[in-house]
Amino acid sequence: MVMSQTLAKSASSLTTRPITLAVIVGNRGFFPHWLAGEGRETILNLLEKAGIRVIITPAGDTNNGAIESLAEAHLCADLFKQHRDEIDGVLVTLPNFGDERAIANTLRFANLDVPVLIHAFPDVVETMDIKHRRDSFCGKMSACNNLRQYGIKYSLTTNHTMDPNSPAFMADLMWFVGVCRVVRGMKTARLGMMGARPKEFKTVRFSEKLLDQAGISVETLDLSEVYGQIERLQDSAAEVQAKLVAIKNYARTANVPDLSLMRMAKFGVVLDSWIDSNELDATAIQCWTSMEEYFGVVPCTLMSMSSNKLNPAACETDIVGALAMLALQLASGKPSALVDWNNNYGEDPDKGVVFHCSNLPKDVFIDDIPVMDYQEIIAGTVGKENTWGTIYGKIRQSPFTYLRISTDDFAGKIVAYTGEGDFTSDPIDTFGGYGVVKVPRYQELLAHICDNGFEHHVTINQAHTARVINEAFNKYLGWSTYWHK
Repeated sequence: MVMSQTLAKSASSLTTRPITLAVIVGNRGFFPHWLAGEGRETILNLLEKAGIRVIITPAGDTNNGAIESLAEAHLCADLFKQHRDEIDGVLVTLPNFGDERAIANTLRFANLDVPVLIHAFPDVVETMDIKHRRDSFCGKMSACNNLRQYGIKYSLTTNHTMDPNSPAFMADLMWFVGVCRVVRGMKTARLGMMGARPKEFKTVRFSEKLLDQAGISVETLDLSEVYGQIERLQDSAAEVQAKLVAIKNYARTANVPDLSLMRMAKFGVVLDSWIDSNELDATAIQCWTSMEEYFGVVPCTLMSMSSNKLNPAACETDIVGALAMLALQLASGKPSALVDWNNNYGEDPDKGVVFHCSNLPKDVFIDDIPVMDYQEIIAGTVGKENTWGTIYGKIRQSPFTYLRISTDDFAGKIVAYTGEGDFTSDPIDTFGGYGVVKVPRYQELLAHICDNGFEHHVTINQAHTARVINEAFNKYLGWSTYWHK
C-alpha cells in the first residue's frame, strides 16, 4: 500500500504531482478466489510502474485482498475517507465477476465524489473451466447497474474487458488520470483577475456567481494597487534583478529599451507575489490600455513566462479563458495559450489563422527563444515606446486541442465546446503570436460558435485531449459541453 502526501496547491503542482487512485478489487465467493489475489498484484504492479500512488486496504485485512462483504465495504470506505484529500479518483478492477453490492456500498460509504473507472479482466477462451473462468465481462455490467442505481458517476474503458498489461489499457489509464486532474483542478480552481475588463470588450464578461457555485474562486486586484507596489520596488532589489535576468534568458531582448525591461521586471515581481500569496491557479490581466498609458509597457512577456511555467495567464481579463487554459493544461501536462479565431486561410474551408499580439508561452513556438517586440496594434494610440513586451513567433506544427468555456447567465449554467485539430506548416507572414490551423468540419464549428454566442477567444494546447475534457466536463462536472468530433 502506497500512501501519498498532501502537496501544496498550485496550478503547476496540480499538473505535475503524482496522481493518487483509490483501488477496489472485486471478488465473488463462488468464483475462483485466486483470480482476485492475482489480479490485485497485477494491477498494483502496473500502477507502480505508471507512477500512480495507491490507497488500498492491506492484503491481509480482507479475503484475498478484495472487497466482497458488507464489513469489507465499510473497512475499505473508512480507509478512503481517511485519505479523502489525497484521492483523485477510484479504480474498480474485476479479476472475476465481483460483488456489485460491495463495490457500490464502498463508493457510497466513502462518498468521495471523484471520477471512477470500471475495469474488467478478460477471459481466455482456452481456459473457460470452473477453475479459471472469470465472468468479469458479465460482472462489469452488474457493477455498473448498481452504481447507476446509487447515482454514482463512473467511466468505462475503451473495450468492455481489457488485459491490464496491454498498451491499450495503459492508454485508457492515462486518459482517466487526465480526467481526474481536470475534475480536481476545476472543482478547486482559484483564479486571479488583475484590473477591469477593457471597456470595449463585453465579450469577456462572465458570471462570478456561476463559477462560485462550481467551486471556482475569483480574486481581484486593482491596477492602481499594482502600480503602487511597483513604485515601492528599488531597481537594485534582489528579486527585481533576478526577474530581469529571467526575462533576458526567456526572450531575445536586444532591441528593447532598458527602462522597459526594468518596468517588466518589477511588474513580474508583483505578479509572482500576488499569485503566490493568493494561491492562484491561473490569472487574467487587463493588458490594454491602462498599463501602456500609465506604466509604459505591455505585460505580455510576464504572462507568457507564467503560462510557460504552468500557471496560465489570459489577456484582456478573460477569466473563463484562463480557466480553459488551466483545464487543458491539467489534461495534457503542457502549457496552454489563449488566442483569437482570427482569420480565414485562403479558400480552404477547413483551415484558419489563430492569433494574439501576444503573450503565448514560448514552448508553443517554432523558435526556442522567441523575440520580444513592441505591440504594433496599440502603438499608434499610446506610442511605440510604451508598448514593449510582446512575444513574437509562429506556432510550430503539432496536434492541438481547442476549448472554450463560457458562463451562460440566461440558462444559469457553465457551457463549453472542445475539439481537436492540427497546427500546420503552411506559410504566413504576420506579427504577434500566430499559427495556421486545420480543423475538420471547421465551418460547422464556426457556425456552432456563432449560433451559440461563444466568444472569439479560444484556448489551445498542443496535445489531443478532447476526450478527457468531454468526460470531465459533461459527466463529472455537469457542464454542458459540445464535442466537435
